[in-house]
Amino acid sequence: MSLRVAVAAPFQRAGREQLSEQAFVVDLAVDRNWVSPDQAKTLIELGRKRGLLQSVDEELQATFDPTSVTVPDGFVPDETLFQDRSPIEAIIDTLVASGLDRRETVAAINTLQESLSVTAGTAGVLYARKRGVDVSEIATEVNTELRS
Repeated sequence: MSLRVAVAAPFQRAGREQLSEQAFVVDLAVDRNWVSPDQAKTLIELGRKRGLLQSVDEELQATFDPTSVTVPDGFVPDETLFQDRSPIEAIIDTLVASGLDRRETVAAINTLQESLSVTAGTAGVLYARKRGVDVSEIATEVNTELRS
């Protein structure tokens, strides 16, 4: 499931735009019992790295509207959220999960990257959008990388 959903949940429950890291960890690890405290801290770091969380006045703030995210009944973050994959790996995995062939997908992204002279992540986002596959969460991370 989506890192965006896991990040949005504590903000939704608290009804606040900012939370302390401790409140975020307590919500995910104690109140919801979704993850361990260490995993909750890892989710914070992944959220920051992928451009979903930022620090404001020593508190966490989502860079998107948490109320716009639906937390499905029975949602529990799965282990794949804790894997630190590069954006292009995540895009390819998402495209393959949507039913596309891995080799054809990689070849198409490589061709697009070369023809447009863009990064692999950018080419992957463009290809996914062309194929109608939602990679908006990963696109945020690609955008963050491009700006740094």
